[in-house]
Amino acid sequence: MSIKNRFVFSLIVSLPMLVEMLATPFGFMLPGGAWTMFLLTTAVMGVSARPFIQSAWAAFRHHHANMDTLVAVGTATAYLYSFYAMLTGKVVFYESAAFVVTFILLGQYFEEKMKHSASGAVSKLIDLQAQDAEVMRNGQLVKVPLAEVVVGDIVRVKPGQKVAVDGVITEGTSTIDESMVTGESMPVTKKVGDHVIGATMNSTGTFLFRANKVGSDTLLSQIVEMVKKAQTSHAPIQKTVDKVADIFVPAVLIIAILTFTVWYVFLGASVVSAMLFAVSVVIIACPCALGIATPTALMVGTGRSAKMGILIKNGEVLEAANRVKTVVFDKTGTITAGHPQVTDIVGDTTTVLDVAASLEASSEHPLAAAILDKAKADGRPVTAATNFKAIEGKGVQATVNGQAALIGNDKLVADYTLTPELSREMAKLQGEAKTVVVVGLAGKLIGLIAIQDAPKASSASAIAALKKRGLRTVMLTGDNQRVAQAVATEVGIDDVIADVLPGDKADNVKRLQEDGPVAFVGDGINDAPALTTADVGIAMGSGTDIAIESGGIVLVKNDLQDVVRALELSKKTFGRIKLNLFWAFVYNTLGIPVAAGVFFALGLSLSPEIAGLGMALSSLSVVASSLLLNTSKLTSTPATTVA
Repeated sequence: MSIKNRFVFSLIVSLPMLVEMLATPFGFMLPGGAWTMFLLTTAVMGVSARPFIQSAWAAFRHHHANMDTLVAVGTATAYLYSFYAMLTGKVVFYESAAFVVTFILLGQYFEEKMKHSASGAVSKLIDLQAQDAEVMRNGQLVKVPLAEVVVGDIVRVKPGQKVAVDGVITEGTSTIDESMVTGESMPVTKKVGDHVIGATMNSTGTFLFRANKVGSDTLLSQIVEMVKKAQTSHAPIQKTVDKVADIFVPAVLIIAILTFTVWYVFLGASVVSAMLFAVSVVIIACPCALGIATPTALMVGTGRSAKMGILIKNGEVLEAANRVKTVVFDKTGTITAGHPQVTDIVGDTTTVLDVAASLEASSEHPLAAAILDKAKADGRPVTAATNFKAIEGKGVQATVNGQAALIGNDKLVADYTLTPELSREMAKLQGEAKTVVVVGLAGKLIGLIAIQDAPKASSASAIAALKKRGLRTVMLTGDNQRVAQAVATEVGIDDVIADVLPGDKADNVKRLQEDGPVAFVGDGINDAPALTTADVGIAMGSGTDIAIESGGIVLVKNDLQDVVRALELSKKTFGRIKLNLFWAFVYNTLGIPVAAGVFFALGLSLSPEIAGLGMALSSLSVVASSLLLNTSKLTSTPATTVA
């Protein structure tokens, strides 16, 4: 039976006893009295508590004690004593045994709900693959399933199709979007002899390539394997509780036995009185509060963070975030917007943009979209160009409003003379790692347009906030060193690791982990291994599904400021878990001497009923402590929240 079903069963069966407990002051009693409570509690113990008892027995046989040992000992003691008390006409507390089981299962249910992290990541990675490919067989192109592609096959890829497997181009040219694999923000021009990667998207041209890696040897398959391994590398936070329980449970049992022995043998108490003292010790130490200490804090902390658009997936993340020393960022789509944007226009802004937009309206070049987006944003009309001519590797020429116009790189304008001002501006913009195109009209060069994948508005302030908290910041990207360094300088990143392939990203994270726990922030498919290898993986909400599934924390609003808030909320929530566990132990442990009768001579003692009440108060204190998370202040308060 699942934890959820065990909890529902225990809750339904325990409700009549809860009603009686609340309504007793008004004279209400369950029909059948103690015998009805006995039957109800027996059902709870036999169905819902059975796995606890079985686990505790298995641990005992291996000379260990765990969380289930605490549950089994506490509930069994309460149940067995109540049965004895019922037969001898004394007060029973069957409800304590039933409520403990219910509370523990409620906590475990909440905890189980939060453990569903990256289970779907691998399947989504595999979904990136092309389903079939056009392969040359016997001199003809035929479509075959991906599994039938073998090394040496010649494969054709048309515009808009995915590259099936890894290989080398043998005929044709094109531009390919490799951002989902390499992190490169700009589409890459490919020609004969260049390598292509399976699962990347062909943009403009048709080409043939020879397959050299298929099946498990492809780059995508290697990423899948790395994600599988990384997902099994974390240890559950509950191990901390179990380690303490390994000592706590035997100690409580020894104290209970000693209590009975001292009262019966040395102090002359009756068997019943000595047993009541011993039972009170076990009941006051019963782990109800301990069982809900972690899940209640997780529930409140993750609920509050979700309202801010920050999804924290499990308790492992909270523990790791508490110790993070370094925050590593992917560049494309994480620090930057993830698509090229016009950043500068040199010359008469209106004229330069109008001419450029007219020329690029008929172009397939990846930079054309950025120029057209800028024209649209500025409300500029786009005049249709005539006599359009694309010059490979250089740019385009056409006629705009009856005048010859051109746009392209320095190779296209080699026959023209740049003015000193344009030369200075071009050198300056290129030094900032921007792509610069030259615009000409009527035989003259009239201006420059700089295009770059610009940083997000929140990047610099978020990184500054992280550094203020004493965290080291690192950029880890597949982009080239010059572009990466320029972006890093602009936003204030401490260190840059550039020209990194997807497989190397996880390796670099491991090296950085040698200096302390690492949080990795990314959004691309290529980031999945690094997200799962890092101690804390933070996925941007605008990223691909696989990145989101691989991350332990997901930022729904795609705001880097939420990285700061996520780490702070995680730290506060895990701190509350530790506080809850401390009080769950201390509250009950302080009651043990009283329950054992140490202060009996002073008139201070705990009957089993009062011990059961103390156990309930301990649980209430833990719940109240967790709820206080909703009122704790953050140093970086978000301007808006997500419902």
